[in-house]
Amino acid sequence: MKKITLVLAFIGMITLNGCTVNEDNGNYIDNDTISEVFELRNINFSFDGGNSYSIYRTLNPQIFASDVVLIYRMSDLIDSNTPVWQLIPRTLYLPQGELDYDFDFSKEDFTIYAGGTYDLSLTPGFLTNQTFRIVIVPGYFANRMAKPVDFSDYNAVIKAYNINDKSVKVIQ
Repeated sequence: MKKITLVLAFIGMITLNGCTVNEDNGNYIDNDTISEVFELRNINFSFDGGNSYSIYRTLNPQIFASDVVLIYRMSDLIDSNTPVWQLIPRTLYLPQGELDYDFDFSKEDFTIYAGGTYDLSLTPGFLTNQTFRIVIVPGYFANRMAKPVDFSDYNAVIKAYNINDKSVKVIQ
């Protein structure tokens, strides 16, 4: 199921194309061709009832309807300067059962979900002090890439979309 969601997101990204250009005194301003990265650092999931947890944030400013959101979870640190990023949706197979990270987004907001086949409160380390990178990819880029991008590789994504990884904005 998670692979299908990823494939659908990828297909949606490729098929959606929109470039908004405003005219300002005869000058054309291209508004949606800048990729951005935001970080949620040391954030805790909120309990939603049952066995569901989530993190909700609004996007300010809003993104364009053609834009795509990719979300990566920091799963480890090689050293203090080298995080390991995993694209979500993601299923972790733990001794207690399966833990799933997933997300949805609109042009106004996004929600990251955690759910599983066991009582997630038994593994609080997967629900507290989590760090996520939210990558906004304008739909303009989707049809203009010379070769496909491996979205599961955070470093390949930031390189392909010319994102300055040193100026990531931390949001709360």
